[in-house]
Amino acid sequence: MDIDTRPPNDLKEVLDNEVKEWHFHIYFAQKNADQHHAALELRDAVLRLRRDGAFVAVPLFRVNTEPIGPHLLGSYEIWVPAETFSSVFSYLCMNRGMLSILVHPLTREQRFDHESRSAWLGPTLPLDLSTLPLKSDEIPLQYASLRLGYSSETTPLSLDDRRRLGANVENLLKNEKGAARAPLD
Repeated sequence: MDIDTRPPNDLKEVLDNEVKEWHFHIYFAQKNADQHHAALELRDAVLRLRRDGAFVAVPLFRVNTEPIGPHLLGSYEIWVPAETFSSVFSYLCMNRGMLSILVHPLTREQRFDHESRSAWLGPTLPLDLSTLPLKSDEIPLQYASLRLGYSSETTPLSLDDRRRLGANVENLLKNEKGAARAPLD
């Protein structure tokens, strides 16, 4: 049986499978006081910026000073809804210092999310993926009270509205010499 490895380009399929929630895992060497301090300073900065309205990001209450799950170093997790992903990613990218950060989507396939759907800010670190399930029955919904991410109640743009938006972007870019053109299926 052949498996189709081409990326999907059906608008409805892509929108139906869009990731709505993300995790950022910030790592520090447990016995390195400077790294531990830098990680906690970054966490406090994220909490202050959330309070001040820069973005929505929810660091887990617990800071892991010992290995836990797939994470072999000291670490903590920050949950981020898709609605503020780019703001949090930008902030952490520019302000992580020497810390490594794993970014991964939250889907029903935790092992795949950590292994091959992930990205690193800074040097990559080993993970123990054997601690993660291959597939879960439930969507990994977190912080539903915020009504963001998978629990959002915002009505998305219709497929027709999306197509009009795309056509408008293509029209605006037609005179931009450096912009690639969409294929004419």
